[in-house]
Amino acid sequence: AGQLVESGGDWVEPGGSLRLSCATSGIVFDRLTMSWVRQVPGNGLEWVSLISNDGDTTYYADSVKGRFAITRDNAKSMLYLQLNQLKTEDTATYYCAVPLRPLDLMATASPTWDDFSYWGQGTQVTVSL
Repeated sequence: AGQLVESGGDWVEPGGSLRLSCATSGIVFDRLTMSWVRQVPGNGLEWVSLISNDGDTTYYADSVKGRFAITRDNAKSMLYLQLNQLKTEDTATYYCAVPLRPLDLMATASPTWDDFSYWGQGTQVTVSL
């Protein structure tokens, strides 16, 4: 079974930066489109970013476009998310996840875990003074 383990979450002041990592195993990483999603307690999931299997194509939610950058290292089966110019509204638990239907995910206003085949335990990002 696939395993995804996120790390890198932390507390940071507004305007700060973080780099999230996701170590994967048990999946054919270099054949999969990967995603980052986030969740605030009491709220639904919000997709943040997608990256194609070869890393050449990326997509971002409007709320993070221009501030976040998704990358991957297929040789290491690793996924990354660089978070810059962080805002208080970016506070959430961030998950790396394998979307079942990547293009549909971007059009889904309220994704659920049923839209993914694998996801990790999440890493907490807190943005505050």
